[in-house]
Amino acid sequence: MTAIRKAAVAGMFYPGSARELSAEVQEFLRDAGGTDGPAPKAIIAPHAGYKYSGAVAAKVYARLKPVADKITRVVLLGPCHRVAVRGLALSGADYFETPLGRIEIDKDAERRVAELEQVGVFPPTHQAEHSLEVHLPFLQELLGDFKLVPIVVGETPPEKVAEVLTALWGGPETLIVISSDLSHFLDYDSAQQIDQRTCEAITALDPGRIEKNGACGRFPVGGLLQLAKTRGMKVETIDLRNSGDTAGTKDRVVGYGAWAFYDAPAAKSKTVPLNIRLKRKDQTQPRSSAAGDFEQQTKQLLTEHGTHLLALADRSIRFALEHGKPMSLDLKAEPAALQAQGASFVTLKTAAKQLRGCIGSPMAHQPLALDVAANAYKAAFKDPRFNPVSADEYETLHLSISVLSPQAPMEIRDEADLIAQLRPGIDGLVIADGGRRALFLPAVWEQLPDPKLFLAHLKRKAGMAENHWSDGFRANRFIAEEIHAGSGAG
Repeated sequence: MTAIRKAAVAGMFYPGSARELSAEVQEFLRDAGGTDGPAPKAIIAPHAGYKYSGAVAAKVYARLKPVADKITRVVLLGPCHRVAVRGLALSGADYFETPLGRIEIDKDAERRVAELEQVGVFPPTHQAEHSLEVHLPFLQELLGDFKLVPIVVGETPPEKVAEVLTALWGGPETLIVISSDLSHFLDYDSAQQIDQRTCEAITALDPGRIEKNGACGRFPVGGLLQLAKTRGMKVETIDLRNSGDTAGTKDRVVGYGAWAFYDAPAAKSKTVPLNIRLKRKDQTQPRSSAAGDFEQQTKQLLTEHGTHLLALADRSIRFALEHGKPMSLDLKAEPAALQAQGASFVTLKTAAKQLRGCIGSPMAHQPLALDVAANAYKAAFKDPRFNPVSADEYETLHLSISVLSPQAPMEIRDEADLIAQLRPGIDGLVIADGGRRALFLPAVWEQLPDPKLFLAHLKRKAGMAENHWSDGFRANRFIAEEIHAGSGAG
């Protein structure tokens, strides 16, 4: 049976008639103008009634006009106002509906994040929530055919929201929309002061500077800011006003802002060089300084702290086996080098070298110690391909940790070009197309040494046909350093 989340605030926050709604949104977008500059990858926009905040939202939505026909998926995060929730809540719906029609939910994308411990399915928090709904008519009028990933965000640390955004980030086909108003029900001058401080926190990509009453969507906003900082993104303030500037009085106002986030220019982004051989391979190819730096620094980190990381992963799994829940980690007690952000994968294998669990972070979004502890727990108990590991079984398993470099986009003409560029035993690979995405660690080359088979199996993992190719196909590569422990991580 098809589950449809019906419009809850049509006729209140925006017109209930499709004709009136379309005309109003189009008028907002025309008045907002456009831009000849780059299109944002992510935006923050307000969610009040259109007469109050519609013009502010339209200012940043208008920045998407040049790429509107290329966006096929929207990841929409907003706060809860009606039914409280901890963590991040999916809707359980198949479609969201407004007077302008139905929007299909991207169920494949939702399945990818549903296994994260901070993500659940909780329809009641979506049922009457307006923070997501008010954005939908703008998206319906501006974009072509697209799928939606709607998520209500309760009290959640920025790194946990960033982890979900990382999993859903995608490429040019994916737009990230964060819904938030600013201060609430202050006098005009007081609102301007706190809204300016919030604006400064956003442009500084510093979620810790957003005050409790500075933004109702501070939790989803915080996750975007943390990830944007990790990715080296640029942020632009598009508009900053309040209801006293639009349609309300000045004695009790609500603040509204709009921001656009742009990916770092390719020349400035952290890239993985094309010519590097890790210690398992020969050293005949030239090594670029950036790759050498990563390999050298990571080898030094693992030499100094590898035993500690393996023990930490082991402790995380054993704690969960004993207590039935993830272990809390006192980050301040960890070595300073492990408090820096890092990306890791934790892998469990049987004595016969069969995979028993593997979960990780494609990109750095939290301190490495936290990342290893969290991924160890997930590899043992949350890998959807396997049943949770038992205490007796764990004593027979082998544990390894891979520390990943930043990803580098590959410039590829076609599949043959991609296969020709791959370096067996060296490259980890991430592929994505049309909302489907998958990753192989460099260790997978041990089972799939032929580049054609390597790519074919990765496509199957992503839910693509082995012969799939399109103009939107993207590939990123990375390198990794790996450390191993014996049975039971002993």
